[in-house]
Amino acid sequence: MMLCGIDAPFECLPAPLPIWRAQVTIEQWLGAARAVHSDAGRLLALWGSDTRARQGGFSVCAAYVVAQGLVCLVLPLYSERYPDLSAIFPAAARMQRAISDLLGLEADGGGDHRPWLRHSAWPRDYFPLRAEFSGQESFSPMAREDYAFVAVEGEGVHEIAVGPVHAGIIEPGHFRFSVVGEKVLRLEERLGYTHKGVEKLFEHTPPLQGYRLAGRIAGDSTVAYAWAYAMALESAARIPLAEPDAWARALLLERERVANHLGDLGALGNDAGFAFGLSQFSMLRETWLRLNQQLFGHRFLMDCIVPGGSAFTLERAGRALLLRQCDQLEIQLARLHAIYDEHAGLQDRFMNTGRVAPHLAAELGLCGMAGRASAQSHDLRVDQPCQPYNQLGVRIATHHEGDVSARVSIRFDEISESLRLIREICHRLPPITPSPAVELSELNGSGIGCVEGWRGEVLIALDLWHGNIQRCHCHDPSWQNWPVVEHAIIGNIVADFPLINKSFNLCYSGHDL
Repeated sequence: MMLCGIDAPFECLPAPLPIWRAQVTIEQWLGAARAVHSDAGRLLALWGSDTRARQGGFSVCAAYVVAQGLVCLVLPLYSERYPDLSAIFPAAARMQRAISDLLGLEADGGGDHRPWLRHSAWPRDYFPLRAEFSGQESFSPMAREDYAFVAVEGEGVHEIAVGPVHAGIIEPGHFRFSVVGEKVLRLEERLGYTHKGVEKLFEHTPPLQGYRLAGRIAGDSTVAYAWAYAMALESAARIPLAEPDAWARALLLERERVANHLGDLGALGNDAGFAFGLSQFSMLRETWLRLNQQLFGHRFLMDCIVPGGSAFTLERAGRALLLRQCDQLEIQLARLHAIYDEHAGLQDRFMNTGRVAPHLAAELGLCGMAGRASAQSHDLRVDQPCQPYNQLGVRIATHHEGDVSARVSIRFDEISESLRLIREICHRLPPITPSPAVELSELNGSGIGCVEGWRGEVLIALDLWHGNIQRCHCHDPSWQNWPVVEHAIIGNIVADFPLINKSFNLCYSGHDL
């Protein structure tokens, strides 16, 4: 079958959206990347695996988004090197550095070989995702290795170092600004401080319990991760999903989307000196989360999605509460939207700040909500809709300015669309009760799950071997979007960085597995 410009034995995985998988040669690996790029496809994720027990060597995998669906290419390695993709897809650079830290596999020709996740936390010859290591090893304190930040030289240029410890209760990240006066010439990020060994932990987790770990990768995206994991396991193990459970999952995903956008709109107002916005949106978000607790048992909807279905009860009275809350929020949202649009001080801070032009967004692979604010019309709910989105006709929200104002506008629009979707789901959803527990026989297989979370595409690739998890790779859209923040700040003043950064609101935890 010819797909992505390569002739390979593609297998269509049994998933609710079209996912194609094939094993390729080195020539096909590079040829496919070029073909995907020339056809306006996107690199979704890149990861490595220790497959020596099955095929005698390591492998690297690339997932692309193309017109036909998702394409996963597997490249078996006969050495510890593979062709670099960063010259074709810049977003691959940091993913390749992570593969090097975790598996010791190097990208030939990759321009940046600095460690990304290691941070002197383990020796250079220790690779946590290799089978011979348990992940429980302990090491004596090691000398800190200097990190070669790129220096910017010139008259009047100086550096400002921010982090990794921050004043707020956020996870650590280091930001190195090169500035002249107050204007930023360059920003370099260093993340990976919170590497937790999650992907290694999956290897010791029963497959039917993996949804609990997946749902804790990023607390603000627990629904997206749990659904992606369940989708991957259901695909690998041929576990059927009843139609009502698909509708129930979409209901939770849209409620997660609304909660995060409400929180961000308040925080963005606060970062621009508009405390009224923070107080109003915080109250709306808190009310939204309290109804989650009342109806689903958890404010952030953790553990509501399980393999084979869902784990909550929702009857007619609960649906009535959801519909009433949507009506109330819609009225308040319209008022606040008008205030934000008409507030001269806010618009002065928002407009033309942190702009990412559409051509740059396309080149760097900016995805999700931030991508749609820069004219990137990508949304899995629209492009490759699985059930029930194939029956809902999601209206994608886009903007072309790519600044903070556009990212604010996208959030308002997406909340309104999610409210419409929640109403439609509630009207069509039958009473929901917890799904019966599924049984998983000892099997070998692979599955992929991909869900359009509020931040962008969340992907989980799962390999089962003798009924155990051999590899579970979890990909957060922040991998694509963090590098773009470095470009968004150029030409802006240092004081605008918190506002620009919050307008993306990217994830440390989902990035630093």
